[in-house]
Amino acid sequence: MDVIDGSQLHIADAVYAFQLDGKGGVTPIGPQDSITSQQPGWLHLDYAHPASQQWLSETPLLPDSVRDALAGDSTRPRVARQGDGTMITLRGINFNVNSRPDQLVTFRVFITDKLIVSTRHRKVYSIDEVVDELQSGVGPTDCGSWLVEVSDALTDHASEFIEDLHDKIIDLEDALLDQQIPERGQLALIRKQLIVLRRYMAPQRDVFARLASDRLAWMSDDDRRRMQDIADRLGRGLDDLDGSIARTAILADEITSVLADAMNRRTYTMSLLAMVFLPATFLTGLFGVNLGGIPGGDKPFGFALFCLLLVALGAGVTWWLKRSRWL
Repeated sequence: MDVIDGSQLHIADAVYAFQLDGKGGVTPIGPQDSITSQQPGWLHLDYAHPASQQWLSETPLLPDSVRDALAGDSTRPRVARQGDGTMITLRGINFNVNSRPDQLVTFRVFITDKLIVSTRHRKVYSIDEVVDELQSGVGPTDCGSWLVEVSDALTDHASEFIEDLHDKIIDLEDALLDQQIPERGQLALIRKQLIVLRRYMAPQRDVFARLASDRLAWMSDDDRRRMQDIADRLGRGLDDLDGSIARTAILADEITSVLADAMNRRTYTMSLLAMVFLPATFLTGLFGVNLGGIPGGDKPFGFALFCLLLVALGAGVTWWLKRSRWL
């Protein structure tokens, strides 16, 4: 099909329905528009919306093999050729309200030389950045450059989040040097975020590398070169993730060591206190038996003398501990 009729792309609840003008701008798709490789169409859908679900399941513009993938069944980053098009699944940092960044959003796209169909459920802010560029007239001009711009925005957000985690680890390391233990669960959350990113960004880097190496008809040599740069940049981010994961393991060991040292110091202090008061405890137990013949029992100053004896005994034990370098 050389031309797609704009009426075939009319979806009532589409998030975006645009036609790239080939000059960096975008216009809404009208029923009289003709979608060509020079001016491709872009449908961005929420697959949970009823009209979008119906269109995805019924339109003849999509191969049957990609309908389930676009409807939300695939989550791990991957790329696969499907006839004249390519099915791509990508993950992005989650900037939605009441969500953690590591709860990654999934973004799926089926792309040909004249049509882009992308789906999501949770909002993908990288897509909105590309839309802003298109509405400003400085966006992508064709399907290949569109994919490059989206991949670049996704990688930028991932790199920023990795750098943010790196800064948090540095703060924890500096605090630990001052013997300040992080709040319970703080280090565990950072490690979880690092591991989640590592799990999904590694295959996403492979997706970008494959897109750069495959001879896709709708990608120019410049698009492939830029895609390889994006794959390399994400690869450097993965190296930072590996280093950060190793640093958190060292931090966990150091925190355990600091806590153990603190416990040992407290136990040692309690043991010394027990040693100081051990002679006094023995004497008070001995003189407290309430039997006849207790020395000083009939003396008016017997109790005061006994207290002075206990103080002197405690001082003597303390002096002996210091001399023995136990204190």
